[in-house]
Amino acid sequence: MDIDALRQDLTIDTNLHGHDLTFRSHYGLFSPKKIDDGTRIMLDHFDVEPAHDNFDLGCGYGPIGLTLAADAPDGKTVMVDRDFLAVDYANRNAQLNGIANVTAQLGNGFDGLPNDQRFDNVVSNLPAKTGGELLTVLLHDAHARLRPGGRLCVVTVTGLRRFIQRHMTARFGNYDKLKQGKTHTVALAVKE
Repeated sequence: MDIDALRQDLTIDTNLHGHDLTFRSHYGLFSPKKIDDGTRIMLDHFDVEPAHDNFDLGCGYGPIGLTLAADAPDGKTVMVDRDFLAVDYANRNAQLNGIANVTAQLGNGFDGLPNDQRFDNVVSNLPAKTGGELLTVLLHDAHARLRPGGRLCVVTVTGLRRFIQRHMTARFGNYDKLKQGKTHTVALAVKE
């Protein structure tokens, strides 16, 4: 096995929402060799307006947040991850793709953002192993950070769909299953 090759960046050339994008990734980051199926299914079923402000929760190396930032050139997109390596790669990928209306920062959920900062969209490819308690907190905090009419869109492994449905309905008063596949479900809630 070539250890030096394993230390090198990986490159993903792809098209998301009509944008030709290049992502640098690295082993140790989520889905380092390709855009994962959950991200693709979410992006296939969720669009934003050109002036929307977006928040990508758990951004990884940035495929969701950078796609939405490219879709919303008149808005601002904030990407957050708990992993410093993911944040570094997300910022580098923003520069690599010439997307200037986006920043990635280290953080746990919405901690570290100004208290009055609000978004039109909060999106996340929620990790299955986070635990119900943290998912509950994140869904609650997303509601607080959305503007009226703002949308929370998440993709999860299909096994979490009922949990997400219960908690979105309890917090937002609504739930819409945008797509359910064999392995992933995309769910949407709107802040009324």
